[in-house]
Amino acid sequence: MHGPASSGWLLVALCAAAGAYCLLRMRSHVVEQRRAAGGEALMGFGMAVMAVPAAVVTPPGWTWPALAVVFGTAGLHALWTARSGARHLHHLMGAGAMVYMAVTMAATGRGGAHGHGGAGIPLLTGALLLYFTAYVLATGVRLVPVASGSAGAGAGWGDRPELARACRLSMGIAMVAMLLTL
Repeated sequence: MHGPASSGWLLVALCAAAGAYCLLRMRSHVVEQRRAAGGEALMGFGMAVMAVPAAVVTPPGWTWPALAVVFGTAGLHALWTARSGARHLHHLMGAGAMVYMAVTMAATGRGGAHGHGGAGIPLLTGALLLYFTAYVLATGVRLVPVASGSAGAGAGWGDRPELARACRLSMGIAMVAMLLTL
């Protein structure tokens, strides 16, 4: 992550916390929620790894190709599951963005996470920024409560839809931050 190490560590903490919550959501009794939470946990932890400040830790050269393979595989899985519903296309976009960032970092030969700007393809980076910015805004609007009630009453931590949306929102914000530094 380019810039002050403190902001990089905050991004690492945000992504790792989102990943940890998604692991907790995998304990849900709803099968579809468990499957989505697994992909989101992978995304959160992968983003945390990519956000580690370059000034602190220089990852080995194999890190970026390995992340590209992992998220390429996750993207293929998301493409396969998108047959059952368009809601899986967001996971495909997230995996694609992670592959793009990993390939860009491998191609530039930088050892640290996200570098000095201007490394990626500006049109692709811009398109991904637009998508994730729109996603963040739409998800933020869905977090605004419509009516007061006890919708989450009795639900475990893994079965709270508002917490799942907040987790997705935080990962979307982190993706925007990471793309901005690319």
